[in-house]
Amino acid sequence: MRLLGIDLGTGGTRVLLVDERGRVLSSASAEHAPMRSPQIGWAEQEPLDWWRAACEAVPQCLQQGRTSAREIDAIGLTGQMHGLVLLDAAGDVLRPSIIWCDQRTQKQCKEITENVGARKLIEFTANPALTGFTLPKIWWVRENEPEVWKRVRGVLLPKDYLRFRLTGSKATDVADASGTLLLDVRGRKWSAEMLEVSRINESLLPQVFESQEITGAVSEEGARATGLRAGIPVVAGAGDQAAGAVGMGIVRPGAVSVTIGTSGVVFAATADPVIEPLGRIHTFCHALPGRWHVMGVTQGAGLSLRWFRDQFGTGKEDSPDAYDNLTREAAATPPGADGLLWAPYLMGERTPYLDPLARAALVGITAQHTRGHIIRAILEGVAFSMRDSLTIFANLGVPIASIRLGGGGARSELWRQIQADVYGRTVEMIAADEGGAYGAALLAGVGIGMWSDVEAACDMAVRVAFAVQPRAECGALMNRQYAEYRKLYPALKQISTVV
Repeated sequence: MRLLGIDLGTGGTRVLLVDERGRVLSSASAEHAPMRSPQIGWAEQEPLDWWRAACEAVPQCLQQGRTSAREIDAIGLTGQMHGLVLLDAAGDVLRPSIIWCDQRTQKQCKEITENVGARKLIEFTANPALTGFTLPKIWWVRENEPEVWKRVRGVLLPKDYLRFRLTGSKATDVADASGTLLLDVRGRKWSAEMLEVSRINESLLPQVFESQEITGAVSEEGARATGLRAGIPVVAGAGDQAAGAVGMGIVRPGAVSVTIGTSGVVFAATADPVIEPLGRIHTFCHALPGRWHVMGVTQGAGLSLRWFRDQFGTGKEDSPDAYDNLTREAAATPPGADGLLWAPYLMGERTPYLDPLARAALVGITAQHTRGHIIRAILEGVAFSMRDSLTIFANLGVPIASIRLGGGGARSELWRQIQADVYGRTVEMIAADEGGAYGAALLAGVGIGMWSDVEAACDMAVRVAFAVQPRAECGALMNRQYAEYRKLYPALKQISTVV
């Protein structure tokens, strides 16, 4: 038996071929056209380009896996969250998609909060209004492009546009829908209150499914475009964070993942919706029935190291082992970077400050500090920022039994050790970190009965490769450094750098 997981990312679409034992047989990717930014803070992509990329990557994956379309038993979808895709009555795209990182909707977020009330908003959706979410984008289009809004007959999330083109079905899943600000996260259904205050007819929205439920089958048209066969079941899937967590086995309460990519995400599975009154962390439905998750986000995680590489590199940083070269320098300096601290607020900060105007800083520089000290301070500063989310989880009573690392930050031996030391906990590495596409494929297998449930799929397919222990001699030092790090944001907030 064969499963496909399709992951619609920001930079490209990735397709993964997985067998009934959870083994990855092949993968293929197709890049998207560059993201467009018509104005500062805007971010848009063309849904038709996503479909083009999927139609390229699917047959490439099948060919590399020496698998025919007849052998594919089910398909799971995942992808970037929060994006707005608007369709007319014929199912054609009305305008470019406003995607997750677009920042144009500060005015609409304020209006939503004022209309609903900050406390009621948390009560109805479990989350505050943030510029990245989907509902503020809808309000923006309605206010600024009324002629477009008059023609809207369908509202979809990015991965669900691929589903629509594959199957003709307008559907989504509870995990991805949690990031719209339109879902009753506790009830796992569209929020009647949010629809009413937003003056949105529910008929515009896709039907909501649990992540492993079948939402349709590949149509004749979808088959012709992708090289698949008509009739293959397509399950609901999940947004990228929930699908990625499934791929790492983060499905039971107590299981936590820390993933460092461009941004950083701390993700914990919970048995019940855990609501943070200030909205400093997200509370979303998880990709399996009767489960939720909490999630903290660091905006400038891996971005911090990339920024340093790009701006202060020596010329060697263009090589394939660029990051290895940087961390090698950092490894030659002592833990704690001789007092140097990095606040990683290069793009503002979400958790715990919800402050788009927060600014980064390197604090405590002396003439004795070297380039290696600065790199280590960056690695430690990002880990301190991730610890902020773990601290909130602990304060809310979210159990933390195990921590698994993922993303580019988990590939560095030094950064793995720094994280173990900063968190004061053993951290685990899984055998194959294949991201959201892998989780989507597992969800597809559950949907057709290959495994009895998502937990069984993860128990069979996800394996821990090794663990990294925190060093006892670093514990007290990291706790002192973290206490000093926590003083940075309040001090920096008093300095106005906005021009």
